Amino acid sequence: MPHTPALTGLLGGSFNPAHGGHRRITLFAAQALGLDETWWLVSPGNPLKPHAGMAPMKARLISARAQARRARIVPTGIEQQLGTRYTVDTLGKLIRRYPKRRFVWLMGADNLAQLHRWKDWRRLARTMPIAVVARPGYDAQALASPAMAWLRRYRVPAASIRKRGQWSAPALVYLRFDPDDRSATALRRANAGWAEEYLGREDRKTPVRDRLTFRRIRSEEEA
Repeated sequence: MPHTPALTGLLGGSFNPAHGGHRRITLFAAQALGLDETWWLVSPGNPLKPHAGMAPMKARLISARAQARRARIVPTGIEQQLGTRYTVDTLGKLIRRYPKRRFVWLMGADNLAQLHRWKDWRRLARTMPIAVVARPGYDAQALASPAMAWLRRYRVPAASIRKRGQWSAPALVYLRFDPDDRSATALRRANAGWAEEYLGREDRKTPVRDRLTFRRIRSEEEA
């Protein structure tokens, strides 16, 4: 009997900090698409976001681990180890590094609205299927965006993703989701010292090991 490849969702972001909205969206997408697990790609730095206000990688990864407890979610800083800065390069390297897995890129409607600003976004769309989760206030922008104008012809139902091995990219799934208006921006405003709180939970001298690659996460001074 042929081996069925693991179906893995990829959700990228700053996770500055990770919060319940990330978890809820992930669990919803996993159920809708039949994912075996989801990797949270905790970004070393988003080219489209200002560096000011960005917490240390260690704090963001620890916050992601806290939100991922008891779920099939693996927070990882693998982009730091791959040396990639842009999503399209990360996804290409992940496919080569994990050839026995099948991947689906997960993003919120807010990211679809600006996808046309991403490096080589059409190549990204040809790399793996994209599942877009509706997000309050962004649906209209997303559906009217330049990227959606190109991707619309490749729209498929979620059921087609669950049929492993029977789809190819480009493929776009739009998932209607009960709105979740939590945001990392609001959490930072409410608690400016959140990163120190997370860092205080662990020995600052003990290196954080990546749970996907088992390698040490470098501090910003080393990166």
